[in-house]
Amino acid sequence: MITFLIALLALFVGYNVYGRFVERVFAPDDRQTPAQTSADGVDFIPMKTWKATLIQLLNIAGLGPIFGALAGACFGPIVLLWIVFGSILGGAVHDYMSGMISGRNRGESFAGLTGRYLGNTGLYVMRVFSIVLLVLVGVVFTTAPAALLGKLTEMSTGFWVVVILCYYVLATLLPIDKIIGRLYPLFGVLLTVMALGIMAAVLLSPDLRAAIPELTLENLHPKETPVWPYMFIVVACGAISGFHSTQSPMMAKCMVGEREGRKIFYGAMIMEAGIALIWATAGAAFYGSTGGLAAGLAEATPAGAVYDISVSLLGVIGGAMAVIGVIVCPITSGDTAFRTVRLILAEWFGLDQKLFAKRLTITIPLMLVGAALTQINFDILWRYFSWSNQTLAMMALWVASVYLIRHEKYRFSSLVTALPATFMTAVTTTYIMMAKEGFGMADSIAYPLGIGIAVALFAWYLATALKTHSVGAPAPMGQG
Repeated sequence: MITFLIALLALFVGYNVYGRFVERVFAPDDRQTPAQTSADGVDFIPMKTWKATLIQLLNIAGLGPIFGALAGACFGPIVLLWIVFGSILGGAVHDYMSGMISGRNRGESFAGLTGRYLGNTGLYVMRVFSIVLLVLVGVVFTTAPAALLGKLTEMSTGFWVVVILCYYVLATLLPIDKIIGRLYPLFGVLLTVMALGIMAAVLLSPDLRAAIPELTLENLHPKETPVWPYMFIVVACGAISGFHSTQSPMMAKCMVGEREGRKIFYGAMIMEAGIALIWATAGAAFYGSTGGLAAGLAEATPAGAVYDISVSLLGVIGGAMAVIGVIVCPITSGDTAFRTVRLILAEWFGLDQKLFAKRLTITIPLMLVGAALTQINFDILWRYFSWSNQTLAMMALWVASVYLIRHEKYRFSSLVTALPATFMTAVTTTYIMMAKEGFGMADSIAYPLGIGIAVALFAWYLATALKTHSVGAPAPMGQG
């Protein structure tokens, strides 16, 4: 239990100490934001900070901090280190920079920002990569909650897939303040309260409290799956997630002041990491061992394991509410994933989104593609989602590094993004080289090759930083 409590405390300290340092590196000021300069009544709408923070939490907190955290807990308590340090040094930095840089460029998508800072090749690569990832997110975040709803109501999963997709159509088409702005703050409170309920149930039960594992660096995975790089891919959203770089620009369009960015972007990621800590710890305590947890996930599926944990710890009513909180989590990320695809495509092809008909011409084909992909095996979708998710995070961190090199007074303050970018480069390249769904290389080849690519990119970063003349301050909005 001590390890878990220290981990929670570390998140709080990280937000207040390292988060402030990252904020000083970016140097927010009193300039007007896109919500004030480009208000359109659809996507650019000023929102209060507390509401924007809760919406950001719901946008980013999909299945990763729950399903991913449970899968990551199979490696043992070492997963808590990744959740804590990954989120403080990587994930929250990634989310903050994604949102703030977008705000400095009229709420532009991160695909567009990639083109701005890495050139046209980077633009088209990021656009395609973002759209593929976001569609995968939307599909994964349809099938999993549909399975949970089917278990909760004893109705077919297929029925709930249709219901969720119909909801996604509305959430994608309507102005952001009609559904998302009104309901998501309430859902954010529900998600947080239910996670705290699970934590309280574990800590108040003598048996479960005693079963909470204390920190060890030993790999306890029952299948002896290597911690490097698999754990860093599996946990995904609970520590760092490229999906978030597609979501932060959505709230950058609604933020009423740059100085609110740390609360909205950095803060929401720290909250998500707290949820991941709770579920990883609850899963380990509930099943008693990593072997028991792995068996539970395999037999009941992740959705079934969440249901069993919730109902057993909180009773039928409390468990049902907890499951609803877990259901809301992916649905409220899935709809914003599809919404973001609409915005990227509209930005790409220059389609004015004030007109309902033009929003409809993008949304309907998009939902049909999503419906078709729901027929693919969930495990396959999740593996590709996890890798592409972390790869996108790596790309976004490199873009942020180039931005900081160009616009900060102290060019090597860009290390706040370059170091996690280098780390994630090593993780993602090593994984795709040795994973079955990748190239299937032996670890003796994949390890040095992945690390070598990461070192090469870091050398490129150093050379870029040394030869780039700092402009001394961030450029005016719209000038990058």
